[in-house]
Amino acid sequence: MPEQPRTAAIVVNPVKVDEPALREALSAAEKRWGWNETIWLETTEDDPGSGQTKEALEKGVDVVIAAGGDGTVRTVAEELRGTGTPLALLPSGTGNLLARNLNLTLDDIENALDSAFAGGDRSIDMGVIELRDGTGSTRRHAYLVMAGVGIDAQMIAATDEDLKAKHGWLAYVKAIGTVLRDKNQLRVRYRLDDHGQHSMRAHTVLIGNCGSLPANILLLPEAAVDDGQFDIVVLRPEGFIGWVQIVVKIFWENGVLRRTSVGRRLMGADREVRAMNYLKGKEFVMRLSRAEEVELDGDLFGRASALRTWVDPSSLIVKVPKEA
Repeated sequence: MPEQPRTAAIVVNPVKVDEPALREALSAAEKRWGWNETIWLETTEDDPGSGQTKEALEKGVDVVIAAGGDGTVRTVAEELRGTGTPLALLPSGTGNLLARNLNLTLDDIENALDSAFAGGDRSIDMGVIELRDGTGSTRRHAYLVMAGVGIDAQMIAATDEDLKAKHGWLAYVKAIGTVLRDKNQLRVRYRLDDHGQHSMRAHTVLIGNCGSLPANILLLPEAAVDDGQFDIVVLRPEGFIGWVQIVVKIFWENGVLRRTSVGRRLMGADREVRAMNYLKGKEFVMRLSRAEEVELDGDLFGRASALRTWVDPSSLIVKVPKEA
């Protein structure tokens, strides 16, 4: 019996895409691979993709395509987690963090749609996080790339959205300058897996499911999206020298030397510096002395005075090019 034509849904952030060009490319890909007409679902200011993804699942689609920025991808993935319905990426934002970490082609609609309709399946981990504020209420979310407390969340809060829309990641440069003038440190108590309670002071704590950022920045060099663990980095610089150590570690050692075995041997790229420490584990619990901004995959999720996050291994299927 011949195989029945399959159906996709596409969750579109209309602000991020060229609708006529995308509809034309969709039609061509459907004909090329023998799929039914794709169900078109647009995000709104009130619903950034959750309700649209649930609607797609109720209709029994074979794949859900996320066409938008990191926020759209995260929201769609949160609903697809554990369902077995694959997520396909059509990167359309500034960061495209998951696509970068999966080494997917950016700015190539035809290739992205070929992967959606005829690509292979790759199972990846997701992070789940519970945030608690001062009232005792708890919010639960899922994320794909990173959760952060400290300077990175403050930087996102200080970023001019109009400037970001025009100049992409360069907009964060101004925000970094603003945030670095803030001398406040995080006072933290934390537990990693079953290793007991620890205390520390830090400027930033980043919990990563992936390790790469835009501009080829390798923040978490050992992070893998399917290893069942988080890689965590704690930034705790003391003055100007501490920030220099962090910059050298991230941009020179991680970004250049670590990519070759010779560089690692000659320059000691596996060496930790005092201002920057790495941890690895499956569950991370953190309590803060005061409520702080929290970011997930580059979006703010309000303030929290405590959080618990854990890995949900192999909980999401992502479409990748067939040859991968």
